[in-house]
Formats: sequence, C-alpha cells, structure tokens
Amino acid sequence: MKPFFLNGRSTLLHGVLLALSLGLFAVATGVQTALAHNVTAGDAGYIQEIWGVHIIPFMYLGAKHMVTGYDHILFLLGVVFFLYRMQHVAIYVSLFALGHSTTMLAGVYFGWNVNPFIIDALIGLSVVYKALDNLGAYQRWFGFQPDTKAATLIFGLIHGIGLATKILDYEIAQEGLIPNLLAFNVGVEIGQLLALGAILIVMGYWRRTHSFWRHAYTANVVMMSMGFVLMGYQITGYFVTT
Repeated sequence: MKPFFLNGRSTLLHGVLLALSLGLFAVATGVQTALAHNVTAGDAGYIQEIWGVHIIPFMYLGAKHMVTGYDHILFLLGVVFFLYRMQHVAIYVSLFALGHSTTMLAGVYFGWNVNPFIIDALIGLSVVYKALDNLGAYQRWFGFQPDTKAATLIFGLIHGIGLATKILDYEIAQEGLIPNLLAFNVGVEIGQLLALGAILIVMGYWRRTHSFWRHAYTANVVMMSMGFVLMGYQITGYFVTT
C-alpha cells in the first residue's frame, strides 16, 4: 500500500477544515438524511411477513443492501484506494468481511440493543478515519502509522453492528432465522464483490492517467466530507430523538 503524503502540515489542515466545513454545510442546509443502512419499506414488509427458510430472497436482500449502502462502499473505496496488488486487496477486504459478518450475525442472533444513531455515526467516522489515513495525517500529526489491518477489522465489526440494528427493527421471524441470516450474509458478500469489482476497474483506469496523483488529495477530501455528513446527521438524529 502506498499512502498519499502531502507536501506540508498546512495543506493537510486545510483539507480537513474544508471537509469538515462541507459536512457541516450539508447538514445545516437540510440535505436529506442519509439512509445508508435503512431497509426499504417494501423489503421491510417482506421480512416481517415471511416465515421459514427463504435462501434466495435473503441472498438478494443482502446483495441489494451492500450495493446500495454507500457508507460501506465509501469505506471500501478508502481501503483499496492505494492498494495495487490483488493479494493486498484480498487481505483487507477479507478482514472487513470477517468483521461485519461476525457482528451482523451475532447482533441479530443475540438481539443486541445498540442505538442505531451512535453506530451509524461511528460508521461515518470510519470513512473520515480512512480518508485521513490515505492523506498521511496520522504520521504527520502523531508521528506513527496505526495498524491499517486492525483498523479495517475493527471498523468492519462496527459496520456489521449497524446492519444488525436495522434487521432487528423489523423483527425477523425466529423460524429459519439461522439459514436466512447466513443467506443474507452470503448476499452481502456477493454484493461486496460486485461493488469491489466496479471500484477496482475504475481505479485501475484512473491510476494509469497522469491526473491520479494530482487529484488523489481532492478525492480523499471529498470522501472525508461525506463521512462528516454521515456523522453529522446521525449525531443530530441522536439528540433530536432522545
């Protein structure tokens, strides 16, 4: 992995302040609330009405959630942004998958009662964290590089809890719970592979252009801004509803 280092501390600080400002502006001007983890009304009704084992439908729902869950995709984009070897991509994506699969399955099975606003704010934070990592912020600010593999696994665990909270909201039937959850998780991984494939194709073409290194900074600032937007909405939602 080749991190993106900036030419100076002031440039990095300006990027962070710009991202934070854009995020606050989006929240303040009333951009529609992010629904990255929400299950659509039609899917929710289907989940509530069915009973027993339904492998294919739950695989479809899992894949649909992943390819439409832009918080997942943003974090995944950040993770692979500077990964050039498929071996490294496989390691990091597997860690992310291990994390969110573990907590999604455990969270639904054991009925973890976690505030969804807090979890979704942490998911937004994961996007901010990874963008800062790509910008080389931690080495410049603190003089060391956090363990990127451990961070990917930890944030994967958080993403999985976020998904579990939404599934629990719709009181999935206990009959056939385990097979349906496993099918849903398989669908999530299929969706993740589809999203990853699209990301790698686009990144592969972009990296071969002269503009990649010139615009990598801007891309990560935009990514950070979107993370701040997600955080802002969820934090606001927490205080409004409690």
